[in-house]
Amino acid sequence: MFADIRNVSTTGASAQTARQDKLTVSGVSASHAMAQTDAGRMMRYKDKITAVGHRLGVDPALIAGIISRESRAGNVLQNGWGDHGNGWGLMQVDVNPRGGGHKAEGAWDSEEHLSQATGILTHFIHRMEKKFPNCSKEQQLKGGIAAYNTGDGRVHSCDDVDAHTTGKDYANDVVARAQWYKNHGY
Repeated sequence: MFADIRNVSTTGASAQTARQDKLTVSGVSASHAMAQTDAGRMMRYKDKITAVGHRLGVDPALIAGIISRESRAGNVLQNGWGDHGNGWGLMQVDVNPRGGGHKAEGAWDSEEHLSQATGILTHFIHRMEKKFPNCSKEQQLKGGIAAYNTGDGRVHSCDDVDAHTTGKDYANDVVARAQWYKNHGY
């Protein structure tokens, strides 16, 4: 089992990420505000998120946190696609041959898609456990979240996992959003 998301330290969203919602604050409060904005849309997927999380041993709140960051609970997708056609589904599986190179599985909002993406996440968490055996479980989890965004080859330490992630805050923002979802029924 992975670390408890509630115990993972986080600085939350950068000012750059917070500006996407025209927020004047950054950090954990900005991440929480964005998670709350997505909460109504997220409810449509809660049963699928919970089923996949329990089946794959990943906290459903973490899955919801990634969905919030990646697609704003589907709000920014065009027919399931985002990231200029490079990302598929709620969790934005990287289908770019020069990126993740994955094939889109299932409908963009399906349990099949969520299972594929969560499987990719767990792969990266396990990679971080092997790459950083002396780091805490919380740091390894956070590193796996960062690797989900940027690839495990671009996570060079347990201390600054976001050095190469989108906005330089991906893991910190996802963790803060996941903590909000954890405190709100996921």
